[in-house]
Amino acid sequence: MTVWGLVVETTVSAGDRKHIEAYVPAHVHGTRAEALAELERRARSYSPEHPRSPRRRRLFREGDGFLLVVDGAWQSFATRFTVAELLDDSAAPAAPAAPEPEDAPGEPGTGSDEPAERIEGAERYDDGVPVKPTWLGRDDLP
Repeated sequence: MTVWGLVVETTVSAGDRKHIEAYVPAHVHGTRAEALAELERRARSYSPEHPRSPRRRRLFREGDGFLLVVDGAWQSFATRFTVAELLDDSAAPAAPAAPEPEDAPGEPGTGSDEPAERIEGAERYDDGVPVKPTWLGRDDLP
């Protein structure tokens, strides 16, 4: 399934410090049309930091997204919303490893002196990291 990044490029600060910053607030798993629909929903409800007192707000549709132009008392501020296919992510969670054969607790080959039930039955976050580290509460550690 294709993963789409919802990219937001927005004007931050004002005056001489005014510049553009980009970030990815969400990913959509599915079709490009689904990603564009979610992007449009976000673009319509987006409230930029600047201008503080908006006088006019215009949302434009363009090839891969939307352009929001908000006019203030002295300056206009733009926010570009783009949908882009995610090709690579250096910080993506690692794919789960293939399960290894189970050994009896405390036997060689387990990779740990901890009982298997403490490791196997541990509550875990979605990315597989234990909520409570296995070393917490051990008496044999310095």
